[in-house]
Amino acid sequence: MKHYFFFTGIIFLAVLGCIFLIEKMDVLHLKQMDIAAEVLEADGTSTLVWERLPYPCYYRIDTYIKTTGAIAEESIYEHVKTEFSTTPSCKVSSAPIPFYYRITAYGMFGAVTAPSTPIAAPYFMAKAPIPIFHYTEDHPASLKPFLLWHSIPNAVLYEVELLSAPPAQDGGTTPSPTNHLTSTRSIFTNGWQADLRAYQNYEKIYWRVRALGLKLEPIGEFSPAEELYLDKSADVPNRPIPNTYDQVMNFHQPIYPVYQWIPLNGVTRYEVELLTEPPAKEHNTEPDPNRAWAQTITAANAVYDEYARPYAGTYYWRVRGLDEEDNTIGTWSDLASFTVDAVNDRIYAAALGDSITHGGGAISSSPAFLEYSYTTYLPFECLNLGRSGDTAHTTLERFEQDVLPLHPVNLLILTGSNSLRAYGVTAQDIIDDLDDLQKKCLNHGIRPIFLTLLPINPEHISLAFHTETDPSWKWKMMAVNTWIRTQEFYVDMEPYFYDKEWRILDPLLSTDGLHPDINGKRMMAEIINEHRDLFRELP
Repeated sequence: MKHYFFFTGIIFLAVLGCIFLIEKMDVLHLKQMDIAAEVLEADGTSTLVWERLPYPCYYRIDTYIKTTGAIAEESIYEHVKTEFSTTPSCKVSSAPIPFYYRITAYGMFGAVTAPSTPIAAPYFMAKAPIPIFHYTEDHPASLKPFLLWHSIPNAVLYEVELLSAPPAQDGGTTPSPTNHLTSTRSIFTNGWQADLRAYQNYEKIYWRVRALGLKLEPIGEFSPAEELYLDKSADVPNRPIPNTYDQVMNFHQPIYPVYQWIPLNGVTRYEVELLTEPPAKEHNTEPDPNRAWAQTITAANAVYDEYARPYAGTYYWRVRGLDEEDNTIGTWSDLASFTVDAVNDRIYAAALGDSITHGGGAISSSPAFLEYSYTTYLPFECLNLGRSGDTAHTTLERFEQDVLPLHPVNLLILTGSNSLRAYGVTAQDIIDDLDDLQKKCLNHGIRPIFLTLLPINPEHISLAFHTETDPSWKWKMMAVNTWIRTQEFYVDMEPYFYDKEWRILDPLLSTDGLHPDINGKRMMAEIINEHRDLFRELP
């Protein structure tokens, strides 16, 4: 028996030695390989896939976000996370963020390939919306199908065109002069329930979609025309769809949630309910008896929760359409959920402020779309405590409720933009509120790091929100920012966001004239990251 174990040990060590030599001497020339990968999609789930190497190994996948290049001497890519896989695939986000991936193969004794050339996700640079659902001959649509696609950065609305046959030319920025059936521009999210009853005698039609900006200017071009096979006997969808597509995986939602959905065709009133456990019945028509919160809204496809949800646990929500008598149209939607992680110790950083912090942009994209939140792009954990609609004073009022329980070591503060726009609010009013916020932070051992207020664009604000702006907004902003620059800890955002004439918020960075869009939010994070020396480390 001793001889058996001895020779087994010798063989084992010999095998290990061979493996070591194969890997370290690169006998198989694996170091010369550049792993190529592509993103494939099925039913809204995106997966990065590549060819398995001719050697037993596992894979390291590093995710990066490409920087804007607006900050001098910054790196091209900012590392986000590292994952490992034993298979040649990895699920990835379909959010329109400039994600890049590098794949490295590992053997028993370390890396056996060099990191691959950065592989770009297709969604940020897409020239046209990418459809999510496909209605093929084997899986035809009902007469009222949901047409869904991935979001296009900075799109305010979308136009869908229906055709009887392929268009005269694929792509382009205008509807087809031939085979055109109809089109609609009244779509303010990345999906639409089409009403195709007028075309029920067709075996199939074609559809395509394009993104539009604030003044209905094209953003990119039409998507390639898709076949849409029809089955007039198929059940018609009778419930809205929670819009959880294009989520940024493994990122924290803001503590003030926003619930967004794809609406039913022709239905304008909706109710959202929030639960702390799954409902007693799914796809029913009545409110759940144990629901924690509910809100009804008209002419919108998103509800902003007026309460913070900082407590750990899984929350569930669903939405239903309502008629004028508050009867359910169809049934409640499928159940969606989000998880709030437990916070056992002090957190490193949090961001406090109004809608610029909360997120959202391009008018119709709410904070549910995390690509419009600057905290998404920070290379460190930063909990989003923003709340849309805040003034400097209302931000101050919720300090004890929203900040103190979390007791962050560092608190980024950006609030007062709504106060700039408001008539009757002076610069001194804003400064007094910011000064009180600073005192509260210091009294509780929290480091306040102010961000200077951004310029605004009153013309675009009027176009987007149909509200007027106090003509003295710029004088107020200059006074507030002058005060901020006298404080010990601040990050100067203002200079980066002007147009070429240094008058207003650059229209290229903000569609609505108030909230920076995706590139603006990326810049905010990069500017903050350049001032990491202001941050105090965890005790």
